[in-house]
Parts: sequence; structure tokens; C-alpha cells
Amino acid sequence: MGANTAENTNLRLKAVLDILAESVWSGATLNAGEVLAEAIVRVPFNDHEAELLSGGIPRGHKTLTSASAKLVKAGWLVKGRSGWTIPEDGLRATVAFADAEAFGAALDAGTPVPADVAVPTAPPVKPQAKKAAATKRAAAKKLTAPKVAAADVAEPKVAAAKVSAPRAKAATAKASSAAAEPAAKKSPRKATAKTKAASAVETLPQPDAVAIAGDFNKILGAPEDWAPQYDEAQMEFNPIVQLWTLTAELPAGFYTYKIALNRSWDENYGAFGARDGANHELNHDGGPVTITYSHATRDIVIG
Repeated sequence: MGANTAENTNLRLKAVLDILAESVWSGATLNAGEVLAEAIVRVPFNDHEAELLSGGIPRGHKTLTSASAKLVKAGWLVKGRSGWTIPEDGLRATVAFADAEAFGAALDAGTPVPADVAVPTAPPVKPQAKKAAATKRAAAKKLTAPKVAAADVAEPKVAAAKVSAPRAKAATAKASSAAAEPAAKKSPRKATAKTKAASAVETLPQPDAVAIAGDFNKILGAPEDWAPQYDEAQMEFNPIVQLWTLTAELPAGFYTYKIALNRSWDENYGAFGARDGANHELNHDGGPVTITYSHATRDIVIG
């Protein structure tokens, strides 16, 4: 790890590109928060970087988030609403400046990637690694395969014996009638929008409450700022589109805030959907503003 914050930050920026390159080769999908979190795991904070700032985030995290703009400026990183992606120049940079010191120097000086550096491909998988992966998959398959007892393979016991004769007879008649019905009359019903929406609700668990906690909560009517426990800070959930929204009238100004779940700071998300990340920032011209939060991406959209 580097001796100071500047060196550590460059190491983490290199880790960001390495992580995104690995995700390209593996086909994994990572949001910005997951990329930043992994970069910090690879290059942990020192004591100074671990100190919490007034917004409740580590100093090193704030520095890394701000410094990521250098990767964008160099053309090695693209930040979009759907997340961060690494372009070809970013992939080439991981090869051209493989050494951490060379990477930091090139990034700080704005040195372009040499034209003769080819876009790297996924590193070859070693035979031992392939064998280990195959063994792991076989073991996982064995563990997840349902165990069939010998008794279950034997001829099943007829549970219908418990059913009274009239019911069994009625069931048989109903089955025969269904079999005789022409296939043309058995067209499946199309799922309605409400059915699809209900299915989506079931497959995406949501928090009990989502709050926008920031330095404008008093403007919303809350007793204090940066307090996710008050009703005035809570967002409304739309189960059809699976989004949380809050619309407010704010005076012109610069505001900062974070998304806090379940009326506490135990789980919160900042810029780029990073857990315990840097504050979201809002330069507002004044008037109504709508903030939308997606729990699927952990990020927000301003409208």
C-alpha cells in the first residue's frame, strides 16, 4: 500500500480499472458502489483515510470518489446512469501502465496510452484452474441435486383412497371433460400489466422505508437536518415501477444528502449507489424537484 493518501488513491484508481476489466472478461455486472467497495478492499484505508467526515463517510472514500473524475478525463472510464463502464482505452491502460507507479504518473500527467498497445483479452485459464472449477461445479451440483429415497422410487401410494367415492368420481368426470375439450378452445390468457407488476413486486424485496436525509430536511418540515427518522424525509414507493420518489419545493442553492433505509443510518447509500458512500450533491435553480431512488441499483435520478 502507498505511504500516503495520494499514492493510495492512485492505487485504488488502478484497482477500479482492473476490477472493471475483470468484469468485462467474466461477464459480471457491477454497479459503481460495488466497484469502489472492491477497490477499497484491495487497497485498505490508513488511519487518516479512515477518519469519518461530517457527512459520516470515510475521508478516503470521498477522496477516491472525487479522484475518479481523473479516469473520466483520461478517457479510461465512462460514468453513466446505469453504472460505470471501461472503454477500450481504459482496458489498454491496464496493460500500458501495469506498474502502479507508472499508472499514477501517467494519470497525473495526462499521458495517453501508446498507440501500439493492443486491447487485452481475458487471461487464459490454467488447466489446474479449469479442473478445480469443474470439480467445484460437480460438487455444487451434487449438493443441490434432490435426494430420492428408495421408498419414493417405489410405486406411489394412492392418496385418493382418502377421498370419498363421490368426490373421486366427480374429479374423474372433470378430467375426462377437460381432455375431450378441443385444443383450439384452450388458448392461454395473456398476463395483464397488473399481474406482471404483482410478480415484479414479489421478486424484488424492498425496505420498509426510504428517506432522503440531508441538509434540506428542515425545509421539508422536519425538526432537524440529516435525520432519516422523520416522516417529512420519507419517500413514497410505487410498486408498479418499483421506485421510491420524493417531490419537494426547494429554494435555489447547493444541497447534499444521502439515501437512508428504515429510518436509520444503519444502511445508507451515497453517490453512485455506494453504501456509506460520498454525499449526493444537488445544484438547484429553485422550484420543485423530484428525486427518484431505485433499490435495485441503489442510485438516484433527479427530475
